[in-house]
Amino acid sequence: MKITVIGAGAIGGNLARKLAVAGHDVQVADARGPEAVPSEVVEAGARPVVLNAAVQERDVVILSIPFDRVPELADLFADVPAETVVIDTSNYYPHLNGRIEEVDNGQVETVRNAEKLGRPLVKAWNAALAETQRSKGLPAGKPGRIAIPVAADSDEARKVAMQLVDDTGFDPYDAGVLADSWRQQPMGPAYCTELTLDELGPALARADRVKDAAVRDSMFERFTALGDAPTHEDVVEMNRAAHR
Repeated sequence: MKITVIGAGAIGGNLARKLAVAGHDVQVADARGPEAVPSEVVEAGARPVVLNAAVQERDVVILSIPFDRVPELADLFADVPAETVVIDTSNYYPHLNGRIEEVDNGQVETVRNAEKLGRPLVKAWNAALAETQRSKGLPAGKPGRIAIPVAADSDEARKVAMQLVDDTGFDPYDAGVLADSWRQQPMGPAYCTELTLDELGPALARADRVKDAAVRDSMFERFTALGDAPTHEDVVEMNRAAHR
């Protein structure tokens, strides 16, 4: 597939590298310019491009930018064909993004971004830590393979995104329509807890919007309590412990 990843940070860089290795035609664009694309991403086969040229004639565009910045790309997508699959990997954290009234009043995060962007979106790759995505992917069929939820209103777009999740080393889980994607947002039982395919469905079902928002808003204090140098495993265990 012809894929563009917008955002060359930890998540975007991981996805661009893995999808290029999987054989896709991958471009990477970053608001800081092509020089912001990490060398290991380029070495994997992804091509840095300028943002204004990033979204035309592509099968898939993956948005790996901060949640509050997604609406700023509305003009960029104004002429992008409706059949182009656009995937949102972002998460809403008020202490990072500032309070966003629509979301605080109950609008689902990526439903809000789809509305602001003016086109349908898929939600994927948001519920796994950058280090999980970088180092814990496994070939299909391997025991203990971590699962990642994918939500979209279009069955076809969801199917495309699920195939790409598989290509990055994770079992894709059909999480239904976008209105239900709040179940995979911070900090529910399915969020960054490294669950298998059999475990992920029950975790999504246990999500509680009020409780999960409270856990999300206490994350800074809980992370600080881990000490000066928490490991990746410490963070995953902290996330799991919040729902025991």
